[in-house]
Order: sequence, then C-alpha cells, then structure tokens
Amino acid sequence: MKVEEMENAILIGVNVKDQSDFQESMEELKNLTIARGMSIAGVLEQNLKSVHPAHYIGAGKVEEIKQLLTEKKANVLIFNNELSPSQLHNLETELGCRILDRTTLILEIFSERAKTREAKLQVEVAKLQYLLPRLVGTGDNLGRQSGGVGTKNRGSGEKKLELDKRKIETKISELNHELESLTKERETQRKKRKKTDISSIALVGYTNAGKSTLMNAMVETFKKPDSKKVLEKDMLFATLETSVRSIYLPNHKMFFLSDTVGFVSDLPHELVKAFRTTLEEVIEADLLLHVVDYSNPNYKKQIKVTTDTLHQIGASHIPVLYIYNKSELTDVSIPTAQEDRIYLSAKNRIGISELVELIEKQIYKLYIKCSMLIPYSDGSVVSYLNEHAIVESVEHKEEGTFLTLQCKESDFHKFKQYLKTNSDLPLHS
Repeated sequence: MKVEEMENAILIGVNVKDQSDFQESMEELKNLTIARGMSIAGVLEQNLKSVHPAHYIGAGKVEEIKQLLTEKKANVLIFNNELSPSQLHNLETELGCRILDRTTLILEIFSERAKTREAKLQVEVAKLQYLLPRLVGTGDNLGRQSGGVGTKNRGSGEKKLELDKRKIETKISELNHELESLTKERETQRKKRKKTDISSIALVGYTNAGKSTLMNAMVETFKKPDSKKVLEKDMLFATLETSVRSIYLPNHKMFFLSDTVGFVSDLPHELVKAFRTTLEEVIEADLLLHVVDYSNPNYKKQIKVTTDTLHQIGASHIPVLYIYNKSELTDVSIPTAQEDRIYLSAKNRIGISELVELIEKQIYKLYIKCSMLIPYSDGSVVSYLNEHAIVESVEHKEEGTFLTLQCKESDFHKFKQYLKTNSDLPLHS
C-alpha cells in the first residue's frame, strides 16, 4: 500500500505597512498549518509598503523561495495573505508547487473536519464560491469549444472557462437546494424547542477557547452520567457541527445549550455565509456565553474578532456573559464572578456552579413569584409545576394543594385560574 506523502510547508508572511498584529497572525498561521496536519519546514517574512501585483511578494523573494523549497524539501507554500487569481497562477507557474493562501487553508481544515452531511455540504459550497472568481483562463482554458449537439449555444462556440464557471454555478445551486431541506429539518427542531418556552443558550467564541470543554463540564454536572458529550480537542476548529444538549438544574429549571463552530481572524466570508444556517442557533439564542481563552496573550483581539463576527451574522443584540476560561493558567483567583463575566476553568470543572448562578440571573429574571391553590382533581397541574417551575413550599389544604412557587410568565398566565394570595385562603388547614 502506498504511503501518502507528508506535506511539508513553508509559511510566507508579508507585513504590509507595518501591521501591529503581524506576528500574532503568523503564529496563528502556524497553528492552522498544524491543524491541517502539515509539518512546517520554514517561515519566510517580508516587510513591504505595498504588495507586488504579479506575485504578492517581491521578485527577490521568489528566487529565495525557490532555493528554500529545494533546501528544506518542502512541497507546499502557505501565504498568510489572500492571493488574487493572477498572483496564484503566476506563483504556481514560477515555483511549480502547491500554493495555498490563508483562506484556502481554513477551507481545507473545514473540509477535513466536516462529519455530518450538512457540514460537508456547507464546506463544499464555501469552497466552490471561493473558487468561482479564481478560475483563471489560460492555455486550454481559453480554447474554443466547438459548437454542435449538446452545447448550449450551438454553432457559436464557447470558452471552456465559461463552461467551467457554469458547471460550478450549477453545482452550487444543487448543493444549496439539498442544504435547504436540511435547514428545514433544523428549523423544525428549533421551533419545537421554542414551543416549549425553554430558554436557549449558545456558546460562542474564538476557535480553541474551550467551548466544547465547557459544554461537557455542564453536561457532566447537570445531566445523567450516560449523557452524550461533544468532541473536545486542543486544536483549532475541532468542532464544526452544532450540538444541542438539554441542561437540567436541581431547582427544576432547564435550558438548551448549543455548542457552535469557533471563529478566527479573517474567517473567510464564504464560510460565514455557508455556515449561516448552523449559526442560526446563535442568532435565535436568548443568551450567549462568549468563551474566551484568558491565558492567550491576544485574548482581547480574539474577543473583538468574535464580537465583529456576531455583528456580521446579526447576533449583536443578544445579551452576553463573558466566560474567561483557562484562568487557572493565569494569576487570577478562580472562580471569580461579576455581573456579566466569570473567571473559571472548564477543564478542571472550577466555577461551573457559579456560572449557572449567573445564567439563572440572566435568563430567569422574568420568572414570576406567586401562590396557587390547585384542586386535588387537577393533580396533573401540580405534577407539571413540580417539573417546570421552582416550587418553594407545598401545603395540603382542604380545598387542594397550595404551592408557593416561581414560574415562567407563560405558565403564570396559563394557570391564572389557580392564583391565590394567603388572604384568599380559609383559616382552617
């Protein structure tokens, strides 16, 4: 059996006009390359006032890269910048190796990690949308296709490039059609959850901030021991699929918690657009838990990237709790909770109960405290409230069961015929 050759990459970074975050971006490119399963043979950087229109990098660097490819036995170049179609073509012609830009690298990672049919379709659409404007017609691609039977414009001839574009557009349309049916299934599931009037919470944040670890900590703490956990791995984009779990709290409250795909700086627009249906779990959430890797020196920038992406998908209006995860790696004492943030360690399960207290203050502030006298003949109502409300006390009166409780506004109105005050009750018990 033939062993697949390991891809050995040289990373190329161009610092245009002295960007302050250039080194951070290059460090992330290294992590993305490792996440793709490639080894890093070398790194080449260049400072420029403006990019070279033909090769992006200067002519001297092209020669330097040629030597480096041979010297390091590298077989792929990865640019930290987005290349134009002509730049990509010129570099491939000049250097004779596989060339990726940052966007293509991220798309490849997503393609490799996608497990569900929906995720695979979304990635494929994103790849095709990115490829479409990058079809460069040269040589055979500009050769005329003879007109005749089976061609759309008979007799006139047509460029192969135009045919390629039409094929891609057709394929995108077919994939989007299949995605629509999967989207309808997701919408149906979401509508069913909405009908229950149970709060929905979404985990968001930079990739590898610890969202899946936090979700598993919540599942482990507040669900049955055999509850299904989600994949957690110390790697960029370990999670692509949205997972939803029901979290049951000891006080009979519950909420839906969803884990979503992580964000990254310069996340390709095509991916944001393609994953929009998946990200609707975020858009329709009642509360966002913005998970931050507090141990990362660049955590402030990562917060901004996530905030900007939330704005881009239309979720900037949703209330947010900031979860400063991996705080055990810093000098802050944990757990430390404030009004809209908490410093904790999801991995070590420190601060989970304090986080839930913050969540409860946010999503249950509309609960109404009241008293209800429920006739014994309506015992099913008592059972329902025991399951869906916070029952603070129970008294068995002659007329029925007297409950002091906190309940959702919808249940308050649903069972308003049972509402009582203590003064309404007879003196005997």
